[in-house]
Amino acid sequence: MDTSVHTDQELLDAYSRAVVDAVERVSPSVAFVEVGRRGRGGSGSGFVFTPDGFVLTNSHVVHGARGIRVTLADGREREAALVGDDPDTDLAVVRVDAAHLVPAALGDSSALRPGQLVVAIGNPYGFQCTVTAGVVSAVGRSLRSNSGRLIDNVIQTDASLNPGNSGGPLVTSRGDVVGVNTAAILPAQGICFAIAIDTAKYVAGRLIRDGEIRRGRIGIAGQTVPLHRRVVRYHDLAVERGVFVVSVEPDSPADRAGVRDGDVIVGYADAPVAGIDDLQRRLAEEPIGAPALVTLLRANQLVTVEVVPG
Repeated sequence: MDTSVHTDQELLDAYSRAVVDAVERVSPSVAFVEVGRRGRGGSGSGFVFTPDGFVLTNSHVVHGARGIRVTLADGREREAALVGDDPDTDLAVVRVDAAHLVPAALGDSSALRPGQLVVAIGNPYGFQCTVTAGVVSAVGRSLRSNSGRLIDNVIQTDASLNPGNSGGPLVTSRGDVVGVNTAAILPAQGICFAIAIDTAKYVAGRLIRDGEIRRGRIGIAGQTVPLHRRVVRYHDLAVERGVFVVSVEPDSPADRAGVRDGDVIVGYADAPVAGIDDLQRRLAEEPIGAPALVTLLRANQLVTVEVVPG
């Protein structure tokens, strides 16, 4: 008997079981989102993330909608109210009034690694609960939103997305949501993106509380990176990760303050910054137009500059 064939079959069966188990766990939370706009309509996906009816989706799915209707996984249809949307991260929250909802389990996107199995679930073209599987192609990508702002810490995956998948969950083999599917690069093959769930947790909380997010802008593209232990100990830093500055926009607040490509931000406004989500929180919480001290690692030296967010 050829044991290699048997082993290959076992591996394929294990892969199939992982995908099926993930889908069975999260599919009761997935919703079809239909919107009405002046002269036309549209649709997308979303998922229930609280027992009391809050549904997470993309901003571009519901922005400017005159009416929102949600079809739940069990077939119930409900009118939905827009709680708030944030075009800068392409995230939005709507709410439905329904009993016996099944909220999705939210995972930890910071733990994702390239090559990890992920499953995308959505309702492309209205086909309910369509499933595609693939791997995490990369983490820490930047993607420009419809508002023109760069969304940082984006997940790149080769799990296929189609129009209508927008707003659906990207989940691990355990069924934990690690991203909100948002975009596909249409001329390319297998390049799709999802907003990290760690970003979505913060944005959703602020939208539920305030209905909107106003955040400062300093004009960098960045990604979360680990810091060398010796550097952390030498400078007695409060964080073990920081924001690597991939690029600085010309004539931006960061550029005028002297922030350079390759710097690593470890503090903002007297608070430690352990990653891009920390930095975005600080920019949303600190007053726009007020000077703030930014602490940087530059060639392993600690540097402080003053930036005035726009």
